[in-house]
Amino acid sequence: MDPYDSQGPTPRRGPSNLKDCFVGATPLQKRLESVRRQSSFFPSPPRRKVPQCSQLQEEIDPQKVAFLLHKQWTVYSLTPLYKFSYTNLKEYSRLLSAFIAAEKQKGLAVEVGEDFNIKVIFSTLRGVKGTQRDPEAFLVQILSNSQSSREHREGKVLWTGWFCCVFGESLLETVSEDFTCLPLFLANGAESNTSLIGGWFQKTFDCCFSPLAISAFNLSWMAAMWTACKMDHYVATTELFWSVPCSPQSLDISYAIHPEDAKALWDSVHKTPGEVTQEEVDLFMDCLYSHFHRHFKIHLSATRLVRVSTSVASAHTDGKLKILSHKYLIGVLAYMTELAIFQIE
Repeated sequence: MDPYDSQGPTPRRGPSNLKDCFVGATPLQKRLESVRRQSSFFPSPPRRKVPQCSQLQEEIDPQKVAFLLHKQWTVYSLTPLYKFSYTNLKEYSRLLSAFIAAEKQKGLAVEVGEDFNIKVIFSTLRGVKGTQRDPEAFLVQILSNSQSSREHREGKVLWTGWFCCVFGESLLETVSEDFTCLPLFLANGAESNTSLIGGWFQKTFDCCFSPLAISAFNLSWMAAMWTACKMDHYVATTELFWSVPCSPQSLDISYAIHPEDAKALWDSVHKTPGEVTQEEVDLFMDCLYSHFHRHFKIHLSATRLVRVSTSVASAHTDGKLKILSHKYLIGVLAYMTELAIFQIE
């Protein structure tokens, strides 16, 4: 179960015909202006392309894609790796495995269990890129093998992390050939293992990891861009979550919308084929806020958007990401790469 599913009071939507509610509505209020001022440190472009399926994505192993989907990943930005070589992946597997074993012998907090041998596997993720110039993505898995097992089959996956760069031209143009640019890192597993493995990468490749927080401003863009995506079928309700600062503890509000209603509303405000503009994002969010106030008399503009969930993906302001759509995998990673590069720069 998604840990963010169990929120506080959950007002549900009123009429489903959102598009009808806002045709001829009052002029757009500059509700997001305060958010834009707070997020002025992120120079968001006034328009972006609607996420599309990349031709390179056809090269991805379907089994590996399935492994990446429907998992909750914690996202980080990562500075370029110095002297990293794709020809040495087996050697890196051996070195990292030995490092983890040594740390476990020291009695450090390594969540790998007491009765298991550890196996580390580095492997490439062909096709997880936006252009041919982007470096190849790669996956790191920590597996457990039982010492007492008579069968030498691979055990369960204890930890997974993957490194990628999707449409990372702005960063690629600034570094020398000695560096490999994979600015987006995603991890699934115990935080102590992420810290340990991240430390090994930092010492080995002179790089630096930083948690990648996602602002409310960026979540608004995600809500609009992901709603704009054409889906063969919807697998999840479109849902937005806000946090209300209050004492003694915060209150969370969940706003659920049928995905077809959300798409109809988007189509009513969308005027630039193939693109999403800042004005359209503002108008889309303002319509949702006005509709919510009409039915529940709550001003969501006084709260903070903390999570967006659609059939394409879900994202939380604390840096949690879950990708649900194979078709738009590259589109989601492209925007996350953009955020990671800006944090690095």
